[in-house]
Amino acid sequence: MQNHLPATTAARSRSLPLAQSQSFALPLLFTVFGVIMGSWAGRIPAMAERVHVSHSALSMVLLCGGLGAVLSYPISSRMMSSLGARKTMLFSGMALLAVLVAIGGAPTVPLLMMAVLSLGVTASTFDVAVNSAATKREKETGKSELSKLHGLGCAGGLAGATLGSLMAGLHIAPLTHFVMLAGPLALALYYGYASLDADEAGEVVEKKSFSLPRGPLLFLGALGFLGSMAEGSIADWSGVFLKEHFGASDGLAPLALSSFSVMMLLARLVGDKLKVRYGARPLVTSGSMLGAAGLFFAVLSPNAYLALFGFAVAGMGMALVFPFVFSAAGAQGPAALAGVASLAYSGSLMGPPVIGAIAQGMGMQIAIAYIGGLACLIAFVASRSRLLK
Repeated sequence: MQNHLPATTAARSRSLPLAQSQSFALPLLFTVFGVIMGSWAGRIPAMAERVHVSHSALSMVLLCGGLGAVLSYPISSRMMSSLGARKTMLFSGMALLAVLVAIGGAPTVPLLMMAVLSLGVTASTFDVAVNSAATKREKETGKSELSKLHGLGCAGGLAGATLGSLMAGLHIAPLTHFVMLAGPLALALYYGYASLDADEAGEVVEKKSFSLPRGPLLFLGALGFLGSMAEGSIADWSGVFLKEHFGASDGLAPLALSSFSVMMLLARLVGDKLKVRYGARPLVTSGSMLGAAGLFFAVLSPNAYLALFGFAVAGMGMALVFPFVFSAAGAQGPAALAGVASLAYSGSLMGPPVIGAIAQGMGMQIAIAYIGGLACLIAFVASRSRLLK
């Protein structure tokens, strides 16, 4: 018996660094994804200016990303079934970095539209894979983690957008910026892939060209679509609202997104603990109503500083919609997650053009109030969803 003790102790000591690297892998992958998407969003104005795209044409470019997300379902399903989540993350992540560079160098509007279409496909596929791995880990450990992981993705998005602003201030072209970013992010992506403890076997996924969520899953799909539509719209239009409605300065206007994102990040970091105590459905329902109140407060505020408070409240209230919807969908299997993720990701890219059209026709106040209406609708749908637990 004594002969086995040293070997056991040695095995445990050898496994400790491996366990630590595995626990670090998913947070790293979520953060890398956030940096990529934040970098893309932060350079949209510069890329639009480079190809001389009008506001209406820019809306069509963004819609291409939403279309790509919807069309990604057969690709993500096929890759998950044949490769498994781990390899799907690696291949789609590397493809996403290549697409980011292509977007930065697209010389014409048609080529930019094709590149953004590819962005929708690759980003949605990576999103499905990384969330599938995370939800599988939740089921294995019995511990809620997805809110914290989405919080890290949010932090990565803030870092990417901030870096984009810095690059723009230094007059560095988007192509140069994205090429500089691709190398380090590719290394981080590969390290996360190599450290991740995930089954290499393919997932059992229905072989369909596209499948909208049905039955109880339809509620999750609607929540994902509406929630990401609201998030994406606030990201693109909150600063414009402050500038146009209150005459905010170029330094003050971006703080609308910053206040929204920082409060969303903080709420997501504690969301898993709240889920254990209160459950997902009450948190999403009440949080969405709080988010709606914050947006309506911003619309009715007498000055920009009070509107910032409204956007901060909205970020805190709506923070848990997306991670809890993905967690519930992932618990139903990869096919369910792929369908819900496709709708959710398309919402984040299709929302901003819709809000832009409303703003052009009826004004920015109505556009932001419309997002508040979306938050109320999210609360209603969440209260009817049986899969949010």
